[in-house]
Amino acid sequence: MGVSRLDVFYRRLLLTKLFIGGWGKPEDLKRIFEFRKIIGDREKCKSLVPKDYPVYINKTEENSDCYIHEGYFISPLEHFVSGILPPEAVKARFQFIVPKRWQKNRPVCIHLAGTGDHFFWRRRTLMARPMIKEAGMASLLLENPYYGYRKPKDQLRSSLKNVSDLFVMGGALILESTVLLHWLEREGYWPLGMTGISMGGYMASLAVTNWPKPIPLIPCLSWSTASSVFTRGVLSKAVNWAELEKQYAINSVYEEEIIKLLEYCGADSFKKNQELVKTTESSERLVHLSGNERRSAYSQVHMEARATQILLNHKDPEGIGSGDRLSQLLSSLKKSGKQLDFRQRGGRVNTVLDEESAACCQRSLQRESLSFMKGVMDECTHMANFSVPVDTSLIIVIQAKEDAYVPRTGVLSLQDIWPGCEVRYLNGGHISAYLFKQNAFRQAIYDTFNRFCLKYPDL
Repeated sequence: MGVSRLDVFYRRLLLTKLFIGGWGKPEDLKRIFEFRKIIGDREKCKSLVPKDYPVYINKTEENSDCYIHEGYFISPLEHFVSGILPPEAVKARFQFIVPKRWQKNRPVCIHLAGTGDHFFWRRRTLMARPMIKEAGMASLLLENPYYGYRKPKDQLRSSLKNVSDLFVMGGALILESTVLLHWLEREGYWPLGMTGISMGGYMASLAVTNWPKPIPLIPCLSWSTASSVFTRGVLSKAVNWAELEKQYAINSVYEEEIIKLLEYCGADSFKKNQELVKTTESSERLVHLSGNERRSAYSQVHMEARATQILLNHKDPEGIGSGDRLSQLLSSLKKSGKQLDFRQRGGRVNTVLDEESAACCQRSLQRESLSFMKGVMDECTHMANFSVPVDTSLIIVIQAKEDAYVPRTGVLSLQDIWPGCEVRYLNGGHISAYLFKQNAFRQAIYDTFNRFCLKYPDL
């Protein structure tokens, strides 16, 4: 099956870059990966969030067919991994849209936001209000960290600044969803379920893996892991790979420490697919080099190129051939970075690597950075790295056949990870499904809730 041309075209219209700040602080990544070991195991975190965790309603608006309540609570992630959330994101905000007249029971579906879904208008208009009219079903819209009121001041629109921000968002939403599910149970609502579109589908899936009871789950336009989204999907073109590669090259902590914290080792793990790093003849020429030597080689070429460019910019081409002038400039550059070796011959600097070796080193670095991205993404987003939901027959997955944002090839299928779940395929791609197939998403929600009521009438 090919990919949607609309998906490719739409992505080209968006010029913003993802992860302009890089991977995030190494110490933050370490803390996140350690906490993932807890929330990835449902048994370990049964009592992590108290059932009486405080939730507050601070505003209510009456409409013709519903009440719209606005509420908030403090994200539990702040208690367990203090300081990892930006200050703006510590307070979790939500809207709760409740019908004036219930048709049957008091069902509530929690909707998590997809990429770019700031505040509540989009989900309220496209999903929640129609669900009131069609099924008399309430919707609770939780605002994602890094979005809307919870967006950091230095973040540009929806473009997460660091790779680690996505993992912080996921950890926060798992715990925050648990808070809301407990609260809804206390308030007497039943049955309860979760859904989301695109990134919201991933986050809803992660949240349900942590819930200790059978629960309807309807992830739309998401799959088993986010790694393919950022390494092979059209969004990979928006990733600031130059910054990620530079940080991976300069800071040895990623290769020497953080990579050892990655536990996911499924059949599609980067640990079992090292051809990402060593498939070409050029990279094979660098196999004998250690990671530090590759970093040093890359940094050497990068630093000398910068020094040469500075001399050219100052209209001093003679300085390029002057060992003293270039040595002085390199020395000043090195004081602010890594210690690098270089050699001089005949008054001219001779680079440690020739052009071919430098290009070879660059390609190797690109592959290692790509492999590292797959590793960290799988660690925190791969469904096989979390508990299996209590009852997978209550899961209906909606997929677009030609989705260019969420590649399904090369990764484990959700049907393999969650045996018994149902997958429904829509014609077209990611964007067309999002724009024109909301009715199919809502129907899947109704079907899953009905399935739950038939199977668990007294739960």
